Amino acid sequence: MLLTIDVGNSDTVFGLFEGEDLLEHWRVSSKGRRTSDEWAVVVQGLVHSGSLLRNHIDGIAMCCTVPAVQNEMRQMFRRHYGDVPAVIVEPGVKTGVPIRMDNPKEVGSDRIVNALAAVRLYGGPAVVVDFGTATTFDAVSVRGEYVGGAISPGIDISVEALSRRGAQLHMVEIVKPRSVIAKNTTEALRSGIVYGFAGQVDGIVDRMAQELTDDVDDVTVVATGGLAPLVVDECETVDVHEPWLTLIGLRMVFERNT
Repeated sequence: MLLTIDVGNSDTVFGLFEGEDLLEHWRVSSKGRRTSDEWAVVVQGLVHSGSLLRNHIDGIAMCCTVPAVQNEMRQMFRRHYGDVPAVIVEPGVKTGVPIRMDNPKEVGSDRIVNALAAVRLYGGPAVVVDFGTATTFDAVSVRGEYVGGAISPGIDISVEALSRRGAQLHMVEIVKPRSVIAKNTTEALRSGIVYGFAGQVDGIVDRMAQELTDDVDDVTVVATGGLAPLVVDECETVDVHEPWLTLIGLRMVFERNT
């Protein structure tokens, strides 16, 4: 079985594959102060919770956007899974995705993995919208090249900033409001967040599609990320919601490199 690990700024998502089938998945917080041994306890606890034994893991693939966590994860692989092939997506690892950027090393490994999965699953051109700590937009050409993207503040960051800077505003649970025109402060916050982010997504995706191709109907828009369910149903441009896109891409990278 293949253990896939997507380490983000806020959350770390684990997935366990048997062939192309995702058998189990788990989400934990990305605490930068966890040691390699603590991460090993987390991994083994999650795997055992699914009635699966450690020696069933015969491969590991990881992408990480937090350097401190990546260092501890790397040590954890060496100490606790030294006999298991491990692929960490970083410069030098084969992904099959040409990166057409001024500095390819600046692009987050998760964004390249998402681009790979999107073009393999749905073809290019494509735009991937990843709702995480930041909301990222990644454009993939018809030839499967990563050609660039955009980054905006994520939903959680925006809500927290608004509650801190607004004297009469407060944190709210993000759910779909009853209407766009709200009748109270809580509903007004929900309306602004849900429909505001949906409008942002549609606006940026439309502009990217026009730059990618002359026929915007050819562009497949894929939504992923832990916060996608909050707004994806209100986005007119999203074609597919694939919550495990990054884990699927990690499986594809592992197959390409082993």
